[in-house]
Amino acid sequence: MRRSDFAYELPADLIAQHPPAQRSGSRLLHLNIAGALADQQFVALPSLLCAGDLLVFNDTRVIPARVIGAKPTGGRVEVLLERILAGRRILAHVHASKALKPEAPIQLPGGANARFVARRDDLFELELDTDPLTFFERHGAMPLPPYIERDPEAEDALRYQTVYARESGAVAAPTAGLHFDEALLARCAEAGVQFAYVTLHVGAGTFQSVRVEDLDQHRMHRERVEVSEAVCDAVAATRERGGRVIAVGTTVVRSLEAAAAVSGSLVPFAGETQLFIRPGYDFRVVDALLTNFHLPESTLMMLVCAFGGYDAVMQAYRHAVAQRYRFFSYGDAMLLERKPG
Repeated sequence: MRRSDFAYELPADLIAQHPPAQRSGSRLLHLNIAGALADQQFVALPSLLCAGDLLVFNDTRVIPARVIGAKPTGGRVEVLLERILAGRRILAHVHASKALKPEAPIQLPGGANARFVARRDDLFELELDTDPLTFFERHGAMPLPPYIERDPEAEDALRYQTVYARESGAVAAPTAGLHFDEALLARCAEAGVQFAYVTLHVGAGTFQSVRVEDLDQHRMHRERVEVSEAVCDAVAATRERGGRVIAVGTTVVRSLEAAAAVSGSLVPFAGETQLFIRPGYDFRVVDALLTNFHLPESTLMMLVCAFGGYDAVMQAYRHAVAQRYRFFSYGDAMLLERKPG
């Protein structure tokens, strides 16, 4: 398959610019095992789950990752954190009126400074004169995706973060989890559904477009993943009781499948992954997927097509457009089930 196979027409007014009034107030499109579609509300999710199912969440926490700095000459420099490295170094996307020169200093908010150390492909390695995480937590703005065409507002500090976020490191939210509030989580637990948590620190690379038509030539961005022994045990227990492993978001799919790719079965894993999931991929762990609607021709769209079946997913997206679902990070959700094997 080629990049253009994953294109679809999306009216601009369906791209959600703000979160719904209530976290669980979005809509839910259900694509079941038989390929049938049903329009639901997200609050109906517990009724679509079964006692013994396992919901796996990504507990990464979004860092306020965008700051505006300046060159000594006064030129504006925008820094978008991608990843915190050892010491006081970071990898970042840097945009300036003129290209930075090696060792070039950057004046940052709060009296902090950075210097340009090296290039790593499209990213810049910078060294700060203070602790990076503390600096961004104090002075950064929430890194809203490029398709949200407004500046961050006060509500984004809360709403562009899951209620169970705890491990700081992401610069983009695992958006399928944004629909859950404490009340809905409690209803799932009351229905006999179990919970487990992986950590994948989502990078800004998740929004990078696929630049080649031949997908064999596409190189995935790297993301840091941690799948604990407790998660592996929870998945094994779910299998034993006949429950389903339900990934809350594509990042959870990548985490579990990357861990399973090490030896062919799920084992604890901590490291980086460049796993590219597209049609033809053999899923080893995940039985159902809860996810938002994704950008045309994106690797996330390809993952969802691999999971739910290309024809069924493309039909579901056409249905969602026709029924005026809200798309992307602050948009509505979709639940996909797949046949075992």
